[in-house]
Amino acid sequence: MALTILEASKLSNDVLQRGVIETFARNSVIFELLPFQEIAGNAYKYNQEGTLPGIAFRGENEGYTESVGVINQASEGLYILGGDVDVDKFIVATRGNLQDIRAIHTGMKAKALSLAYTKSFFKGDNSTNTKEFNGLEKRLTGKQIIDASDANLTLAMIDELIDAVEGEPDVLLMSKAMRREVKKVLQGSQHYIENGSDAFGRPVSTYGGIPIRIVETDASGNEILGFTEGASSNTASIYAVKFGAEEYVSGLRNGMINVRDLGEIDAKPVFRTRIEFYCGMAVFHPRAAARLMGVTKSI
Repeated sequence: MALTILEASKLSNDVLQRGVIETFARNSVIFELLPFQEIAGNAYKYNQEGTLPGIAFRGENEGYTESVGVINQASEGLYILGGDVDVDKFIVATRGNLQDIRAIHTGMKAKALSLAYTKSFFKGDNSTNTKEFNGLEKRLTGKQIIDASDANLTLAMIDELIDAVEGEPDVLLMSKAMRREVKKVLQGSQHYIENGSDAFGRPVSTYGGIPIRIVETDASGNEILGFTEGASSNTASIYAVKFGAEEYVSGLRNGMINVRDLGEIDAKPVFRTRIEFYCGMAVFHPRAAARLMGVTKSI
């Protein structure tokens, strides 16, 4: 059974690890919602449905035309995401409690790592950076991309985006600025509700029962899904995603987020904590996610 990182952390007896994982989830809607499938080794092979076999009505004494479906084999690799947190002995000697100081810096590193994964989930491009996995922007093609053609957002566009996902998406992902555009379009709609909440009790709006969740900045403070796309860098996208291990969109991992206290190191007078996560992602179904791109801001 695949669990989100937040759910899996409840099974850990390591207090430091649990604290880091909660920081991951609290700062990233992706870590809060994305199920992670545990895999053996450094890669995962799976079958993706291509086309279904034929089916037909037949008359009496007639036979069926034999046909089979098409299964496409795909493979996903794992990537190493991590970093070291160094706290100088001088800071400990002059500013107080070692554990408190290290906890603050470890929390900051965990936040940065969660934002790095979140950015790769959308923008990752293995062809330009072989150390990261491909994100949704690279993976989605054909009918899974709806082009607004540099136009203002409309209700029809949102509905078309939702309909592009198998069944119904679990979430609509966008920037805060795009959420304002969505509110303008949906204001007054009986299907738009503002009284939901996330795993941490924070308010969440929904449209037709589908949560509208916010993706903010990366570790450098740049908007991940901001109005910075397109030829003129003034359009943005909304993503609709359906989560599910071995079915739809899932994270991949080998082990949990690893947090190690390395103590004082020999190379320099610092106390070091190392955080590492062997991770990736997979899109198992061709209609597991969709992207509405080319949306401009209204005046």
